[in-house]
Amino acid sequence: MQQIDAKPLTDDELQGVDAYWRAANYLSVGQIYLLANPLLREPLRPDHIKPRLLGHWGTTPGLNLIYAHLNRVIRLRSRDVLFVAGPGHGGPAVIANTWLEGSWTAAYPNTTRDEAGMGRLFQQFSFPGGVPSHAAADVPGSINEGGELGYSLSHAYGAAADNPELVVACVIGDGEAETGPLAASWHSNKFLDPVRDGAVLPILHLNGYKIANPAVLARIGDEELTALLRGYGYEPILVAGSEPAVVHQALAAALDTCLDRIEEIQREARSGTQPPTRPAWPMVVLQTPKGWTGPRTVDGEQVEDTWRSHQVPLSGVRTNEEHLLQLEAWLRSYRPEELFDEAGRPSETLLDLTPGPEKRMGSSPHANGGLLSRDLELPPVEEYAVPVKTPGAEDGEPTKVFGAYLRDAFVLNTDNLRLFGPDETESNRLNAVYEVTEKLWLAERRETDRNLAPDGRVLEILSEHTCQGWLEGYLLTGRHGLFSCYEAFVHIVDSMVNQHAKWLKTINRLEWRRPIPSLNYLLTSHVWRQDHNGFSHQDPGFIDHVVNKKAEVVRVYLPPDTNTLLSTMDHCLRTRNYINVVVAGKQPQPNWLDWESASLHCARGAGVWEFASNDEGDPDVVMACAGDVPTMETMAAVDLLREHLPDLKIRVVNVVDLMRLQNESEHPHGLPDVEFDALFTTDKPVIFAYHGYPWLIHRLTYRRHGHGNLHVRGYLEEGTTTTPFDMVVRNNLDRYHLAMDVIDRVPGLGSRAVTTRQYFADQRTRHHAYVQRYGEDLPEVRDWRWTTT
Repeated sequence: MQQIDAKPLTDDELQGVDAYWRAANYLSVGQIYLLANPLLREPLRPDHIKPRLLGHWGTTPGLNLIYAHLNRVIRLRSRDVLFVAGPGHGGPAVIANTWLEGSWTAAYPNTTRDEAGMGRLFQQFSFPGGVPSHAAADVPGSINEGGELGYSLSHAYGAAADNPELVVACVIGDGEAETGPLAASWHSNKFLDPVRDGAVLPILHLNGYKIANPAVLARIGDEELTALLRGYGYEPILVAGSEPAVVHQALAAALDTCLDRIEEIQREARSGTQPPTRPAWPMVVLQTPKGWTGPRTVDGEQVEDTWRSHQVPLSGVRTNEEHLLQLEAWLRSYRPEELFDEAGRPSETLLDLTPGPEKRMGSSPHANGGLLSRDLELPPVEEYAVPVKTPGAEDGEPTKVFGAYLRDAFVLNTDNLRLFGPDETESNRLNAVYEVTEKLWLAERRETDRNLAPDGRVLEILSEHTCQGWLEGYLLTGRHGLFSCYEAFVHIVDSMVNQHAKWLKTINRLEWRRPIPSLNYLLTSHVWRQDHNGFSHQDPGFIDHVVNKKAEVVRVYLPPDTNTLLSTMDHCLRTRNYINVVVAGKQPQPNWLDWESASLHCARGAGVWEFASNDEGDPDVVMACAGDVPTMETMAAVDLLREHLPDLKIRVVNVVDLMRLQNESEHPHGLPDVEFDALFTTDKPVIFAYHGYPWLIHRLTYRRHGHGNLHVRGYLEEGTTTTPFDMVVRNNLDRYHLAMDVIDRVPGLGSRAVTTRQYFADQRTRHHAYVQRYGEDLPEVRDWRWTTT
């Protein structure tokens, strides 16, 4: 691997950067251990030590080293740099550096840059009422929590997109590099346009160990690691050593070389003198000891440069006098008296080494994306609405129509909106966007390729993790986006959604964090229309997963037709600080509502469909539905019941906003009890046809007055490669079964409608025989239209 044989630092510069590194290390150790006596004004006593030691030391000195040297290149080049700390539990380092540079105090004015403020900084770390041990949302300058590993590099590339003057320095831990999401995200360099986008500088930190094991990339040897990274398309530069002076010179030289190369790549690409090509971007491989500068041995065991330094090297400080003495010696080895003045303020020498307020990494507006975010310019959504003269008389393709709306949104937002997905944009019928943009692609192109360009605004890679990471990085830095995915496979990013939801919940309580654009999902190719792909593609459970998150940040929408999808998506793209999940089919299905009715219905979130109801305010039964296919089956069931039992009084209730089912005390969108009771009644049977797993509806409504009357049909984990109608039959969501449920649940109806019920049951039997013989659905099902008035 290439190493740069240069010593760019003068003696004064070397001493300065080393002093800064020592100061950051001192502050990091202090956060992990100290409850009092922050400047060691007196010998350490057990009562100066926190009762619970919860920090992580092993990765921290490496992060501090990198931060110190990035400060140098920022000052020299006046570059905008965003720092992404990938190693988990790297919080002490990022907090220490943001306090040194002043960003922490700007966000938290009571944590002043003096002895009192240092004491508060130490006490709050991993302490009740304080901040966590990761580079969480509480930490200025952070867009990557780091507690769950694997997302740093995709976040970095998302942040660099459409930010041509930004350099994102992304530190990747060697443990993190073993995760699937990180392994896939190395390919992000094929999706970075050097003309329009910024640059990502990956820094792979090889300190050799995870929590209890060696790290794979630290043990495969230089030749194999070099081949791997070059195979990914990078030009790695190695910085290795355990002597601070040597490493300082080598890292300074490596960063100078990398920044020179980045500027050269961008200058050539932006000159327009040659066709766009994919450059080999530089990166740094930093090989230093884990737990560097900490205790070398503890209780006769080697600690530095082993897995034992991962968390708290000295664990018995309050009870073990030898450990207490070692801790004091460790802290004093950084010579704090040279670093902080009598008042506890960082020395002028240290302050001179930090960038000014406009350039310091902890104050980057890109890390507080709401500061930079602009609202989308969106076309008038009503202009894309489909005419509906008679409900259910004609079919529409909801996502295809929305694709035209999205196409024109791209025209209006040339640097502020992107579409992400795992190779499914065309499959999900959004291909109208290709009339105005292409798929971003900088790898090899061939004559048979279509819709590929180095400046495309659609990003597709067959890694849901990478799509999600790109989008999160894009949103966290203030821009807008949409993730379109098959419903069953969005589960792949369940854990990433967890982390983003926690991030949103946290920033809602931080006054200095500004709201960011919402994380929008359009889930299509859903459970009820995956009959051709079969059981593996049939799973509606992502909704259940999202609903577990805090009500303040999650929204779930199930638009039943084209116009309701348009209204829903237009709303979602305008929101901030939410996770919006929209589930809608791409296949032809009935258009139920004209534009005015659809927009009003979406604003209500749930309401009576008067055109389908005949209850005159006093129903015998409520037929409720949420989701496009459940809505169609409910309407078909109503049609059957109106034909066979014309005296039966039916109310049809459609739910677009799933969270309306909860009480207003549990979710901001929840219906007050009085409105819920008026809609669903308190004493009449409710047959609820739901898109997903039926128990979620019970969970959302279990406190409602009429819950005992609620009977839910939904997905029962029955599926295969079969016809569309057979899918609903297998899960008892079909029109005939819904109609039978009404007969069974309405008091006194069973004995009077026995022959009708028998007819419905026979139709299900006929269906089984017909579909197995002919491979398609019964003609009366296939050709059904809503005609009831």
